[in-house]
Amino acid sequence: MKKLREAGLFGGALVTLSGSLARRYNECLAMLGVTPTKLKTFSIDGMGWSPEVAVEKKENYYLNTGEANVNAIIISPDQQGKPAHMPSHSFDRDVMEAVFAAYGKEIRDITKDSALVLHLDQKIDALFEPFDLLRYDKMEVTFALLNDLDKKQMEQQAYINLFERDNNFIDRDVHSQLLKSVKEYGDLRGRKLQLDPFTLDLRSFYTRAFGGVFVLKDFKEEILIFEDKKIFQNAIDDTAHDVLLFHKDHDELLEALVNNSVLQKDFKDAMRTPRYARIKKHVFVEEIEKTDHPLSEILDSHFLFKKYMNTLPQEIQKRISGVERYFQRLIVDKNLKLQDYVDEHFVKILHEPHPSLQEEEEELVWKLLSKIVPKDPVHMYWYDKEQFYNVYSSWSPDYQEWVIEKILENNKKQGA
Repeated sequence: MKKLREAGLFGGALVTLSGSLARRYNECLAMLGVTPTKLKTFSIDGMGWSPEVAVEKKENYYLNTGEANVNAIIISPDQQGKPAHMPSHSFDRDVMEAVFAAYGKEIRDITKDSALVLHLDQKIDALFEPFDLLRYDKMEVTFALLNDLDKKQMEQQAYINLFERDNNFIDRDVHSQLLKSVKEYGDLRGRKLQLDPFTLDLRSFYTRAFGGVFVLKDFKEEILIFEDKKIFQNAIDDTAHDVLLFHKDHDELLEALVNNSVLQKDFKDAMRTPRYARIKKHVFVEEIEKTDHPLSEILDSHFLFKKYMNTLPQEIQKRISGVERYFQRLIVDKNLKLQDYVDEHFVKILHEPHPSLQEEEEELVWKLLSKIVPKDPVHMYWYDKEQFYNVYSSWSPDYQEWVIEKILENNKKQGA
């Protein structure tokens, strides 16, 4: 991971905590019933998740209370705009952006001497079956202040009101109570410590619950797409819910998504995209065994790429170049069948999000495609970081460097 760290692609865009901020973080963990970290210095993302603490606890989702209850911690206003590195849902970062948009000023005030624990509440205590996910239509975000500072503000104001009433300004007990509150919590008058819960509407999304499920709700039919085959097999025994069920590797899935205007299959245009070119090169790297040139040089040179392609067995060459061969031959023979020339994985690769989708829906569908055919390293990094980090370590150093270069190039194009 050293190369990724140096390129700012791993552990980047984090807020470093130490001293009093680290102590506040531990107090927030205690509020969640989580044992404190022994680390003196560590970093957190936009949701308060720390990669160092996760390693220490050997648990990536240590902030959550089960799969249905997602929590977040805000220690610093610097968390605003930071990514969520280990989200439980595809909408988690959007929720945090909404929190900072609604309460940015209050958060700056509160985090001067306190912190916030957020509960992203779907009003479901626990998930018992995947069909519970269909009930996700709203999310209420609730807030708890460290040391109940908002309640202490109300108590302090009550002491002030009592002090100002009648002749209580000469009452030593009232004096004592008010001074004790001020010494312990400071002067809380005029501070913005009250954060009302707010509700967000939820539509289609991805959740890591039940081994990973895509919930598509904004289309002609409701669709659940599973990553885990065993959980999918258990789900198809249910006949009480009117919903389409698929495992991500089912051939029928793509056609159903096309019929529901989730995907489009304009294969000729897809073949001309940088994404398709990256996928071809990724498959080539998976097949090539020995080269006299660095992989990064081969992949960036049209001539070297062709040279080494011709060293592969003919069947592999046909698989990698099947899409081009099909469209070339289609010019003279309109009766050709796509499946006779194009490997089934490449047929899946050529599908893209339907142009009618909103931005959030489009990103969700790219995430789905990255899981169905994890062959584009740039999209894997963008839409499925956990999978990307898992496979990155298996690549050769040459290919790692090439992938990092491509991610950085495309980040610039995307304005990331």
